[in-house]
Amino acid sequence: MFTDITAAAGLARALNVSGRPDNKQFILEEMGCGAAFFDYDNDGWLDIFLVNGTSFDPKVRDARPTSYLFHNNRDGTFTDVTAKAGLTHSGWGQACCIGDYDNDGFDDLFVTYWGPSTGSGQGRNVLYHNNGDGTFTDVADKAGVAGSGGRWGAGCCFLDFDRDGHLDLFVASYVNFDPEKAPRPGDSPYCRYNDIPVPCGPLGFAGGTNLLYRNRGDGTFADVSEASGIARPRGPSSMVFVSSNWRASGSYGMGAAAADFDNDGWPDIYVACDTAPSLFYRNNHDGTFREIAVPAGCAFDEHGVALAGMGAGVGDYDADGWLDIVRTNFSEQVTTLYRNYGGAFEVTSIRAGLGINRKHVGFGVDFFDFDNDGWSDIFIANGHVYSQIADRKLHLTYREPKILYRNLGNGRFEDVSAQAGAAITAENIGRGCAFGDFDNDGDVDIIISNLDGPPTLLRNDGGNRNTWILIKCVGTRSNRSAIGTRVTVTTADHSQIAEVMSGSSYYSQNDLRLHFGLGGATRAGSVELAWPSGVKETFRDLAANQLFVIQETKGIVSSRKPG
Repeated sequence: MFTDITAAAGLARALNVSGRPDNKQFILEEMGCGAAFFDYDNDGWLDIFLVNGTSFDPKVRDARPTSYLFHNNRDGTFTDVTAKAGLTHSGWGQACCIGDYDNDGFDDLFVTYWGPSTGSGQGRNVLYHNNGDGTFTDVADKAGVAGSGGRWGAGCCFLDFDRDGHLDLFVASYVNFDPEKAPRPGDSPYCRYNDIPVPCGPLGFAGGTNLLYRNRGDGTFADVSEASGIARPRGPSSMVFVSSNWRASGSYGMGAAAADFDNDGWPDIYVACDTAPSLFYRNNHDGTFREIAVPAGCAFDEHGVALAGMGAGVGDYDADGWLDIVRTNFSEQVTTLYRNYGGAFEVTSIRAGLGINRKHVGFGVDFFDFDNDGWSDIFIANGHVYSQIADRKLHLTYREPKILYRNLGNGRFEDVSAQAGAAITAENIGRGCAFGDFDNDGDVDIIISNLDGPPTLLRNDGGNRNTWILIKCVGTRSNRSAIGTRVTVTTADHSQIAEVMSGSSYYSQNDLRLHFGLGGATRAGSVELAWPSGVKETFRDLAANQLFVIQETKGIVSSRKPG
């Protein structure tokens, strides 16, 4: 069961601002923001960060709404420490991701933005350096990752793509959007839905250009987007056919995730793209990537159609040792499940049972084991994009319920939303969501960013009836956050993998600690770690229901009940 404890936890005042709530005129107002679970002060308890947007209304914009940072009070409640922490940048915030880019032992925070090419500078991306004393400093300009105005920064993730021990940074880009030139609802076929005038896009706009920054190891980054092959994934002359015209495709990138999908020890990048083929950048081990989503089988649905991809989750749902992908899409489309069968993918959405929910617009999504049975389940945060349908009697609604799929362990999933509590079926305008055990009771909880309202904090009640193990990895030769570390946990009759990842879902960040359900097992027979540096370590006979902090080459440095 999941219980909505938003108000009791002290989060109800954290209102999301995304333009006009009642009658949105632009696609920018519809996309919403991400959320993060991360332990910014290293006290062993997950804190919450919520990205926020702004408005074209001068009264709202000039009030400078900011994102939110909530400190975990360790009693089920949180305290707003945004101003104290110095997270005061205001603008059209989108995504967030976490990683210790300078290896000082404190996780830093990156936030993407949309903004005009001139003016207040609100459109620059922000890199908040964690000062280690509860405060952050915006170092984006100094570090060279602010980007240029006019870009629409979307999903992001830290990764060590060259395995030099320093975290690099990938930033997806959505569309090239200028509100001064953008068409209005009803102006073109891309601006109507069920014959209702609605905000235009995304096919009414040119696609954006993705970015890759290489960490120089001195606190600054170099833009290697072109040299690495990230900026032009389909080649300089690639075109798409849109409304009787050929034009440059761009990426239409939204959710992004970096992980080792082909088990070669090097991180690859997947980008969920909206109304365009999604992207899969395979790491060439030489500082470059090649985009192979079409031949790899993860660009389209099973019919070869490019869907309106939003968020992307990564996990090994069939426990075969290869990381799979789940991607959310627009209404009338099926949530896409890509099964990894050795570095290439097959679409198993219908066979796995995900075809029963087609009317929702899915955003936040990921694999997580909500009942600790050792099999990765799926959660989806839904919410339509057109405020104009809120009062219409259509076959779908603006506010939508969440979906929880339970993994049956045989390649199929069962929709258990109705049995998981009223908090799951309650309707909202969900966007980003993140996963982590905020109360340290042994089961995974969820934070959801909702459009034009407070977030939803879902406490998992009863998931800890089965046993579990929590692994916190700390790099020494590898990056300090241990991003890219592959962990394999084996019990008597079951083996499962997970990877420490920065950024996934829709614009969001999960707990960097890795949570494994053990079913009823009282011990993990073995825990194997493959670090990005190439170091491999194995630990045997670890007791269940404990947090193990494992430091690269130094072994288990602590084992205890979490908290």
